[in-house]
Amino acid sequence: QVQLVESGGGLVQAGGSLRLSCVASGRTFSTNAMGWFRQAPGKEREFVAAISRSSGRTYYSDSIKGRFTISRDNAKNTVYLQMNSLKPEDTAVYYCAAVRRVGAAPTYLSSYDYWGQGTQVTVSS
Repeated sequence: QVQLVESGGGLVQAGGSLRLSCVASGRTFSTNAMGWFRQAPGKEREFVAAISRSSGRTYYSDSIKGRFTISRDNAKNTVYLQMNSLKPEDTAVYYCAAVRRVGAAPTYLSSYDYWGQGTQVTVSS
């Protein structure tokens, strides 16, 4: 099993920045890609960004491309999401997730095996 714990959420004004962190523990060697998803009230959970463990290749949704950056520190078993130029529509609970299977598409929610509890991000206008 892998445990994921997110931190770094909060309240920020539009145009501001936040950095989310996700620390993985347990059988972390079994994970491959890691990603961030978000879920706004009344909406489905959606893909935000992902990063491959081995190659470091990154993936982004169109809605945040150019504003958010995903990175990872394998030595610390930590994934980060740097969020800049935040907009009110970025308000959501942000979830960290990890993929176990090699080759699983990292942009699909169904590819992920482990999930964190989520951290709230609120962007005021």
